[in-house]
Amino acid sequence: MTIPLPSAAVLIATLLSVHGLRKGSLSPNGALTAFFVGYLSFSGGSWVFGAALTGFYLAGSRATKYGKKQKTKLEDGYQEAGYRSGWQVLSNSAAGVLATFLWNTIFVPSSLHAKIAKSLGLNVPEALGLTAVPSYDRGPNGWCPIEREGYSKVLLFAVLGHFSCCLGDTLASELGILSRSQPRLITTFRKVPAGTNVASVVGGAFVGLVMGMCLVLENSKCALNASGVLVDTIAWGCLGGGFGSLARPSNSFGAWVQC
Repeated sequence: MTIPLPSAAVLIATLLSVHGLRKGSLSPNGALTAFFVGYLSFSGGSWVFGAALTGFYLAGSRATKYGKKQKTKLEDGYQEAGYRSGWQVLSNSAAGVLATFLWNTIFVPSSLHAKIAKSLGLNVPEALGLTAVPSYDRGPNGWCPIEREGYSKVLLFAVLGHFSCCLGDTLASELGILSRSQPRLITTFRKVPAGTNVASVVGGAFVGLVMGMCLVLENSKCALNASGVLVDTIAWGCLGGGFGSLARPSNSFGAWVQC
């Protein structure tokens, strides 16, 4: 029996938020915020947005847990950070959720996102100058979101870029301390201690792989060009993970201070 998408969205969002609460990584209001973020990501017309969020959350949580253990052993006076509040959850997901909301509002007129926009008096397609927008169809007569030029591809890559940047930054900061050689500062190329926050393509490539596989598995048109879809998503994920974190103010400012 196939679970309807909204029901599955509630189930998955509940599991992820409860998992974070039980593990101590989310505060009560952080878990509540995570539920709504998860529900909005999974309740649209495609699983790909929820898959990106889940991949980022699970991989990031695992890396953070492992990183804490290693930092406790290697760093004197290391203090474990507290759990994440609702504002922190929102700040780590807002851009991705916004792009998800816009994509579903434009291409899935029957979605919750489109209904919310309508209730607020927002006509997103009209505001963007779009006419005769085709509804998303994952079947053999439909179209692949990543191969369609325009807002579909832009918004999907915006989600990919956001979570690639976030996961790449997380892996770099949590696992960078395990480096056997000293990394170099990007501004002066001076050697700095292992663990200094630098960009990472690994996290981005992982998110790209997750999103690419999801598109290939759920969409008949994407499956016909599976290799092309995977190359595009992984390449963009690498860019997001490798260069996206350089654009973060905290990283750029930190590199400038260490000059």
